[in-house]
Amino acid sequence: MITDVVIAGGGPNGLMLAGELSLAGVRPVVLERLPQPSEEPKANGLLGQVVRMLDRRGLYERLSDSPEPPRPNSAYFMFGAMGLDLSLLADSPVYALPASQRRVEQVLQERAIELGVEIRRGHEVIGLSQDDDAVTVAVEGPDGAYDLRARYLVGADGAHSTTRKLSGIAFPGITYDRMTVRSAHATVPAGWVDSATGALNVPGHGAVLPFLPHRTEHGGFSYAPMPGHPPLVSTTEWDQPATDAPMSLDELRASIRRVLGVDVPLGPPDGEGPHALRRLTGGNTRVAERFADGRVFLIGDAAHVYAATGGGPGLNLGLQDAINLGWKLAAELRGSAPPGLLNSYETERRSAAHRMVLNAQAQSALIAPGSDVTGLRELFTELLRDPNTVRRLAELTAGADVRYDLGEPEAHPLTGRFAPDLELHTPAGPVRLAELTRTARPLLLDLTEQASLAETLALRPGQVDIVTARPRTAGPTALLLRPDCYVAWASASPRPDPTEIGTLRAALQRWFGVTHSARS
Repeated sequence: MITDVVIAGGGPNGLMLAGELSLAGVRPVVLERLPQPSEEPKANGLLGQVVRMLDRRGLYERLSDSPEPPRPNSAYFMFGAMGLDLSLLADSPVYALPASQRRVEQVLQERAIELGVEIRRGHEVIGLSQDDDAVTVAVEGPDGAYDLRARYLVGADGAHSTTRKLSGIAFPGITYDRMTVRSAHATVPAGWVDSATGALNVPGHGAVLPFLPHRTEHGGFSYAPMPGHPPLVSTTEWDQPATDAPMSLDELRASIRRVLGVDVPLGPPDGEGPHALRRLTGGNTRVAERFADGRVFLIGDAAHVYAATGGGPGLNLGLQDAINLGWKLAAELRGSAPPGLLNSYETERRSAAHRMVLNAQAQSALIAPGSDVTGLRELFTELLRDPNTVRRLAELTAGADVRYDLGEPEAHPLTGRFAPDLELHTPAGPVRLAELTRTARPLLLDLTEQASLAETLALRPGQVDIVTARPRTAGPTALLLRPDCYVAWASASPRPDPTEIGTLRAALQRWFGVTHSARS
């Protein structure tokens, strides 16, 4: 018996992929090494495009516990521990969702189970081989070893990916061994917290804004007061002596003294744990030599890791890997994928990974110690008064600058980009675009005069969903969206001419294998 897809790794990325495949009618098997979800505190939130993407799958409301759609951060943000004044922008590209990685994993697991996904906990991949038809996965489970045949195997098993290693895929990059990061959940004096801004006012040093890195000549400091949890306090230092001693609050207090030059009286955390108390030395920035090997694919940290920018951007990148691969792999399994569709996963997501590596390396350079870096930061501070510079850096950080090369140099500016949020008037009433994309299907939005596209195209039922509507604001008159919500084709014409109709037909064929011609 051959399973369609085995996913190695039941963390957020693996569970996201499992849900995407299930929406497309594929039932994967998820193998997770841990018998229970990890209690270790990791990322404290989601950042960037993936927040909007979760809204488009109906998951944002579950994670935020609010019926309201996501709103961009239009106040302030950071790049390299320097302030980005987002109020300079007419529309901010930065979206954030404060939710622990444990909560994200819980919600994605709940959805996967609702969709019928089989999750096997305590089952670890220990070997694999593949032929022209399938991958044979050797698994060690609670009741012993067994083999599982699958048409495809996806490694979502983290930076130390067994799947990647067994496939012989190299993981080139850079290892940093100078940096030490100390973190702990702790309490701070209540009188030090500004009730209006949430900033931590440190006597003798000044205000430190919440959630945003703060750099001094001697290192970095951050204060993250997560709702319902004790604040997470962290420092970053360079060239610290090695130690085998257990991490302690006293060690963090001493580190804060070196970084800020003053004492911060941290107390033990309140409430139930688990609570973070850790020391991490060094880090890695690496991108896999390839994201696929025959019938084996890599997503998330198995394909790319990078240092210095926190867990939020990492989940932004990895979850979108899963969303990009899911619909393409499902189309291949159904036999409806046009030539080259599955290969586009690596092309598109490798480019996104390299943008995030650029982001990480640039920020690492800007937070390093030394007077020369301070001089560079002073120059950057001047540049950050320019709204165009703020937008470029905000889009880079959020992943909003990703534009896939779809091979159409004269295409509409939205082609290859993540579809904008739209509010539409439909025959059934007002609707947001996010409410039309929750089934993860190809979608043609016909906003033209008298629904001219719907009249011109003769698509068979089930090939592409077509929605006719009137936009509430000026913008594109037609959009063809892939299931990952990236624009495959767009028009600004009230009534697209035959040439545009021709490019639309080409896009339908290229991405969805739709070859049916127009009505005569």
